[in-house]
Amino acid sequence: MKVSVLQENLAHGLSIVSRAVSSRSTLPVLSNILLATDEGRLRLSATNLELGITCWIGAKIEEEGSTTVPSRTFSDLIGTLANEQVHLSLTVRTQSLNVRGGASNTTIKCIDAQEFPPMPAIDLQDGVQLNITDLKEMILQVALAASTDDARPVLTGVLVKVDGNKITLCAADGFRLSKKVAELPVSVSEPLNAIIPARALSELARIATDGEDKVVMQIPSDRNQVIFTLKDVQLVSQLIEGTYPNVEQVIPQSFQTRTVVSTSALLKACKQAEIFAREGNYIARLNIVPGASEMTPGKVEISGQSEETGHNQSDTGASIEGPALLIAFNVRFLREVLEVIKTPEVVLETTTSTNPGVVKPAGDTGFKHVIMPMHLGN
Repeated sequence: MKVSVLQENLAHGLSIVSRAVSSRSTLPVLSNILLATDEGRLRLSATNLELGITCWIGAKIEEEGSTTVPSRTFSDLIGTLANEQVHLSLTVRTQSLNVRGGASNTTIKCIDAQEFPPMPAIDLQDGVQLNITDLKEMILQVALAASTDDARPVLTGVLVKVDGNKITLCAADGFRLSKKVAELPVSVSEPLNAIIPARALSELARIATDGEDKVVMQIPSDRNQVIFTLKDVQLVSQLIEGTYPNVEQVIPQSFQTRTVVSTSALLKACKQAEIFAREGNYIARLNIVPGASEMTPGKVEISGQSEETGHNQSDTGASIEGPALLIAFNVRFLREVLEVIKTPEVVLETTTSTNPGVVKPAGDTGFKHVIMPMHLGN
């Protein structure tokens, strides 16, 4: 293999695929990145057997070939080279890769590409077309509610449902739930239902650039995988087996108090309360106070306190319909959902201090975030 590639492009490709490199594996090759010539381009691939990422970059191919190179060593080296052509030359007999860039001349010990797990072949004719901008927003709004506890594997995933021209993403960890519904650019003939690891979707959102038009999602019937294909990147993930809980039973269908408040103002107040609440299980008290009359605005008092550091309270003006209510939420959960809401105003629907609250963007019926209340204490 003899290849010349621009340092900037190689460094960018390595930053994409290196997130799939296995950090703890008994197979040494999983700590490596596959380098392979592929129809006039250089293909970079990494996998931990659950998540695999492949990236193609432009290159001048003088001699076809492939090998696997230690991820950290190679990435760190390329990051130090000047922004000019990098020349890669493989000695097959010894599996040694010579890397030349500027005044730097390095030889790296590699592992034969034959030992690298095969990446799946794809057929873009059979897949669900997704708008990248919409998909990134959906992932950011939903994946945050997925569990990080492996005790219940299905809750570490995101339930993805595709039916007709609608796609629905849901995630829940037992304390909060996110649900987002959006329209597809092209309807599907057969409905799909899968549980995709939240980490895989978060990596997809990180990789996807807004300049690209679409991403194609495929779930082959003969293997338990999902494949996302972008212009120059492919992400493959194992699906999570199991039955996802019925999330519709958790979402409140009615409310007693409806509060409309500035998203940025509420977010700022939550950040201030979190400074003090983080030492006490992140409990923040929300005192929802309607106006004295229809002409008088109401307010939301948000407070967090710590026996060691002190107490904070912020008052935010709000439009409130319904009775006053004192309720407590995990302020970190509240802050995280407000950070992914882009509308100027946000709606908080509540019933009692022991019933879950619903947060949703004002004017957007496609997104709902449910947060379970916390014990108010004294």
